[in-house]
Amino acid sequence: MDEKDWTALKMLYEEKNISHTSERLYISQPALTYRLKNLEKEFQTTLFFKVKGGIEFTAEGAYLARYSDEMINHLQRTKDHMSNLQGEVKGTLRLGVSSNFAQYKLPKILKSFSTRYPNVQFNVNTGWSTDIMNQLDSSQVQLGILRGNHDWYGKKQLLHKEKLCLISSEEVEMEKLPDLPFINYKTDTSLDSLIKGWWHDRYSKPPFVTMETDRQQTCKEMVKNGLGIAIVPEICLEPSDNLYNYELLYRNGDSVERNTWIMYSEDSLQLSTVKSFIEFLNDHPGI
Repeated sequence: MDEKDWTALKMLYEEKNISHTSERLYISQPALTYRLKNLEKEFQTTLFFKVKGGIEFTAEGAYLARYSDEMINHLQRTKDHMSNLQGEVKGTLRLGVSSNFAQYKLPKILKSFSTRYPNVQFNVNTGWSTDIMNQLDSSQVQLGILRGNHDWYGKKQLLHKEKLCLISSEEVEMEKLPDLPFINYKTDTSLDSLIKGWWHDRYSKPPFVTMETDRQQTCKEMVKNGLGIAIVPEICLEPSDNLYNYELLYRNGDSVERNTWIMYSEDSLQLSTVKSFIEFLNDHPGI
């Protein structure tokens, strides 16, 4: 097996579909099928079988797919350390970043960092913070930027605190919120719990939910058009939104805040790319 075989088998195990896998690999289905048949010949076993809508892996195929995942990670770590041995800040920096931070903060950070370190390339995965935690645990990324509070065995450093805000297209009275149309959006469990905790602290009635959206940005557009109120992190608000926004406060007067963390393993600090990126974030907290 070589690196292309490992990658093909790993992606096929994720997709459980030949056509979807070939699209992700940018190769034809016949080329992918030929490569997989050669693997079956090499190991003298059947790796998968067809089912309605896709394929299922045999026990041997699943074992080899997990082996492929380990080998890809091992090869990437080897490449990282080989770049590091040359004494320069260069190589590929693999980041896992929560979606909101990636949308509103990360582009400016990466642009400034790459200006200082032009020989560093970026491999960025974005998603909910729970997804980034899984990527950290499996070493798919070297460093995670996550929002909310998560348990982590490695290094964990607070990047900044952020307020939550109620937004509306017109002025509202906070004591009347339970009677106003409320727009929900899909988000990770940590933010959802924070919002619900504040609501239960302030009101005995549940919110009057009139709409559910799949994205925070969609929710904000609905609010702009006067369809209801919503609660969002401060990071996604811009002056051009022309919205009324109200800082959320608990009954005791404390602000409702959400933490953004940098998380990484102790071993990753041996890499000049990771170490330099963390130092850059610490030196530029306002970016």
